[in-house]
Amino acid sequence: MTSNISRRNVFRGAGVAVFGAAVAGLATGCSSVAVGGPASGTAANLLETAKSQGFLRVGIANEPPYTQVSADGKVTGCEPDVLRAVCQRLGIGDVQGIVTPYESMIPGLNANRWDVIAAGLFMKQSRCSQVRYSEPVIVSTESFATPKGNPKGITSVAGILADKSLRIAVLPGGFEEGVLKAANVPASQQVKVNDGRSGLEALKANRADAFMLPTLSLKALAKDDPSFDITAPVKDAPRTGSGAAFRQADASFHEAYNKELTAFKKTPEFAGILTKWGFDPSVVEGVTAQELCQTAG
Repeated sequence: MTSNISRRNVFRGAGVAVFGAAVAGLATGCSSVAVGGPASGTAANLLETAKSQGFLRVGIANEPPYTQVSADGKVTGCEPDVLRAVCQRLGIGDVQGIVTPYESMIPGLNANRWDVIAAGLFMKQSRCSQVRYSEPVIVSTESFATPKGNPKGITSVAGILADKSLRIAVLPGGFEEGVLKAANVPASQQVKVNDGRSGLEALKANRADAFMLPTLSLKALAKDDPSFDITAPVKDAPRTGSGAAFRQADASFHEAYNKELTAFKKTPEFAGILTKWGFDPSVVEGVTAQELCQTAG
């Protein structure tokens, strides 16, 4: 990936002098750079302001197929592509991505560093109490990456809990970390890694026995690195899904977005976006944010 990241698409906050570090983060799949800047608008006029300036700022993770930043800086992936299409129906021309770690997404949103999160930030009780989620765009499964042949037979969360010698790599603030915590898997069995590549490196260096991540994220990583196996979807991980996440104060924008999203999900374009990125659009049918927000964690 080149360092010629377009400011039009990957937005850096006003006054930030560490953009080069952000580019370096993109090359590894995730940036740890905290990006600040003025809010696009107040809660009352976010839609008006976004229309006027022609874009909405979005927190992303650069984790294909959920989110992706191309070599020329274009923000894409399943969630940003849906967000862009719905925003255009609302009269907002484009979205500008800000790459940030998962644990920084909600704090950054509530600090007005971006206007929305569209990053595969899966719904669960703790998150739904802090943000307003749109109706789901994606329903996803979890799997484990393991060394070839899965020598320790890791297939379930219950199995991890039963064998205290197992070490599982997870992203800090990620849904998978929450799944293990909810199952009372001790912190001593959790290996924190920065991004997908780091999780695979932890496997190769024998610092972890498995790496838990969404099934499709692992399949995307396997395209460039076939050195590991991917288990079947984990049956005792809760069903999960994601949509765009907004500030609690942005109730009117959230309502307008959900209305257009509902209409957009009935179009062939919506199904086309999900299919392009490897998701089954039929799985989302009938699933609600209210249901997914009941997930513990």
